[in-house]
Amino acid sequence: MYLSDIHTHSIASGHGTTCTISDMAKAASKKGLKLLGISDHGPGTLASGTSSYFRSLPFYPRKRFGIDILYGVELNILDSAGHTDLSDELLNNLDYAIISMHRQNYRSGSVSQNTEAYINAIKHPAVKILGHCDDTHFPVDYETLARAALRENVIFEINEASLAPGGYRGDTRANAARILYLCQKYQLPVILSSDSHGKEHVGDFTYAEEFVHQLMFPETLIFNNQLPKLKVFLQTR
Repeated sequence: MYLSDIHTHSIASGHGTTCTISDMAKAASKKGLKLLGISDHGPGTLASGTSSYFRSLPFYPRKRFGIDILYGVELNILDSAGHTDLSDELLNNLDYAIISMHRQNYRSGSVSQNTEAYINAIKHPAVKILGHCDDTHFPVDYETLARAALRENVIFEINEASLAPGGYRGDTRANAARILYLCQKYQLPVILSSDSHGKEHVGDFTYAEEFVHQLMFPETLIFNNQLPKLKVFLQTR
């Protein structure tokens, strides 16, 4: 059982999700989580959080239903220069940022162009996690990206929604395996993420957990149960 899930989405992310942050926290508490991160999509996603929403997040309660709450954002990469869809002012007041590519915001280029986009984006000090970069629609050079992540103090996620059957990112297993191999090679931690849109799958790592165990990835490099280390990592800018 893992104790934290920091890639989750509330009603502010759109996508038909109707769950409030309180709904998410209550579900996370019932499942035994100790730390929940709310990372709603940036304003570039249709019907997602506005700038005013992200401006208000630092004033929200830090504890709900007995568990600690962090407030972040899943940023959209907009171009190969690594521009994103939230201002520095707002980013710097959030607990962390996940950086991701989504087809409605970023037009996939060559392997080198996509890799360059990720590398430029993770240079922002608020960015701590590479979101679902196993997506087959955005091919990257994982060796180059892993070295950049190590340099910039950013980690990869292993995304439950990517590995679940029928995912819209294609068959991501080979990419996820490559990520885990390189993370072990460079002793780079990972985080398992549910990517839950709503409360149903909060803290659900069914396929991600099975995958990392099949590949014998060391638990010492999985941050989900290392809460003090995870909090320090997210706070380090």
